[in-house]
Amino acid sequence: MSQFLSNIEPNIIDDEMVQKAIEERSPDNLGELAREESVKPKVVTQLQLSFKSILQIDNLWPLENLTKLQLDNNIIEKIEGLQSLVHLVWLDLSFNNIEVIEGLDTLVKLQDLSLYSNRISKIEHMDTLQELQIFSIGKNNLTILEDVVYLRRLKNLRTLNLSGNPFCSQEHYTLFVVAHLPSLVYLDFKLVRDSTVRFLHSLLGKSGSSILQSLCFVALGAGSLQKSGSQKHTTAFVEYLNGSLLFDSLYEEDRETAKLACLPGVEDLLQAYPSWFVLVSENLYNYGLEEYEKREAAVSKFYKRLREILAVNQQESKRIISGFESRNQRRLDELYQAGSGDIAESKRAQGKEDIHQLWDALMTLEALVSNDLEELLQDFKRSIDVIASTFTENIQGIYPFSHRCRDLENEHHEKLVELIITTKEKLDMDELEEDFPDDARMLLVDENTIVNAMNVSHSIRLRKIDKRESDMLCNIYQW
Repeated sequence: MSQFLSNIEPNIIDDEMVQKAIEERSPDNLGELAREESVKPKVVTQLQLSFKSILQIDNLWPLENLTKLQLDNNIIEKIEGLQSLVHLVWLDLSFNNIEVIEGLDTLVKLQDLSLYSNRISKIEHMDTLQELQIFSIGKNNLTILEDVVYLRRLKNLRTLNLSGNPFCSQEHYTLFVVAHLPSLVYLDFKLVRDSTVRFLHSLLGKSGSSILQSLCFVALGAGSLQKSGSQKHTTAFVEYLNGSLLFDSLYEEDRETAKLACLPGVEDLLQAYPSWFVLVSENLYNYGLEEYEKREAAVSKFYKRLREILAVNQQESKRIISGFESRNQRRLDELYQAGSGDIAESKRAQGKEDIHQLWDALMTLEALVSNDLEELLQDFKRSIDVIASTFTENIQGIYPFSHRCRDLENEHHEKLVELIITTKEKLDMDELEEDFPDDARMLLVDENTIVNAMNVSHSIRLRKIDKRESDMLCNIYQW
């Protein structure tokens, strides 16, 4: 591979190199013609410049109708000079020294892109590649698995190769990628369905669906189950809402609020606030568990009815086939005894008719079971739609979690700021007690500074509240 060679002479793509590549690719008669007179650049649709020790991409702008370009096995360090190749469908930049994905903005028709075996550490700058179907970025320096989520914006992506990157060794690598990119057909040269099943079985053996769902949410970034206390909380989409977990998370690493505890009245305010906040969280937590039971019941009912339909179909099929086999065996015995003649011919005709009747009976059963399954699926879909929509509507309406928590947070913040301003005024007027802590006096030196710091902390807490509601809604939509 050329990037490992140190004694090569770097090249820049020029007219001579392009012309020679065209001649080498052309058939003998056309190649001779190409050598005798220059081929018009607009005629060229494919170009191969592999193993040319190319360091810099340049001078390709005349080839505006190029659809396929091979630049693999060179020493290219930067993706550039491709702006005019707007008709490019296939681009191979594998086995180079590229560190950053860039310079692809105008390649809106690109369907197949290979950046295999480079030095790329981040997936980025690919928003315009909406036609991309195949993307290979294996054997690079990708270490952050969450960066794969970026590829969700590529709606037509069906084949993805990430093998050979550092993050591939992570425990939930395959499940994470498949969960975030549900439209993938192939991942790392394997059918997604097969690879995912093998991966899950390696973790779970034959564990139940609730464990499977929990692992999926871990892969989706729902977080550790240690704080939720139960896998059921996760599959109910109400993790972090039991007890004071959510409230505690609001004040994690909030040093500014902690410093204010020494101010008069602040400690009482901080002690009263959590009880109201936790009550709102607990109400939604209990509601979420109730809705989880409804979803589980609907799924169980579906599978129970599905097994019943298939069992009845199988039983009836066996009865029909068994009757046919019995009649057929008797007929064969009679044929054997009859030998030949009219009786034997009659038995053969009966056999053919019986086969047609068997076919008709089995096809009728097939049509009936198809109708039953279609009806079952439609009923299940309607039921699930109602359950899911009720859950989302209640979160946003009957149980307006985000609004109530935001109101509590806003009210608490206003009281806190009011206390700070009042205490500051007393300090300025020298009305505070002599034993007022020196640390508190230092905090109140600049009112604007401390109020601004409190506003920042307040904004962070509001975003955390909004994110918890957003996560619940996203999870129910995905489910």
